[in-house]
Amino acid sequence: METKYDKLKIEIKKKGGKVMKKFLKIFGITVGAIIGGFILLAVIVAIIDPSVMDTPPETSQTQTQTQVQETKKDEPKATATPKEVKKEATPTEAPKAAEVKKEATPTEAPISLGEKNALRSAKSYLNYTAFSKKGLIEQLKFEGFSDSEANYAVNNVNVDWNEQAAKCAESYLRYTSFSKQGLIDQLKFEGFTQEQAEYGATAVGY
Repeated sequence: METKYDKLKIEIKKKGGKVMKKFLKIFGITVGAIIGGFILLAVIVAIIDPSVMDTPPETSQTQTQTQVQETKKDEPKATATPKEVKKEATPTEAPKAAEVKKEATPTEAPISLGEKNALRSAKSYLNYTAFSKKGLIEQLKFEGFSDSEANYAVNNVNVDWNEQAAKCAESYLRYTSFSKQGLIDQLKFEGFTQEQAEYGATAVGY
């Protein structure tokens, strides 16, 4: 007779067999999927060019650089145009200075004794009293000097004729009275110019 224990063992075996079948079924499906995946991957790798996949990025960059360098080599090099050479300015020869002809300086005529004495006499008169230029020439001629001797003396004496007109006007006013115009007329009579006579009248207070 079968005992309960035997029945239990039989049921366990039955259940174990079912579980084992399910496990094998699942395992078979899983293994099949994995194998299928590998096969699909192999097909994809075979389709894709392995040289492109295996080429590292650095190699592609170097190839690009090489192509660029080759392109630059093929381009015609621009020939450097020679710079214009600045011509050095050659120093022009200085023109020869024309010989300067020495102008013959007129030799001064020696002072005659008459001119020397006329000059001494003119200085002496001016130290004594006031004279106009014209009046001094007339006085020297009156003394017997020639016209050239008198003019030489008057032209070479160091004198201010305006100052002489002022001195002459002052001497007139010591002896008599004059109006301004009368004094100017008297100074002009003595040989002073209009400007010198007016200066003399102004100098004494008019």
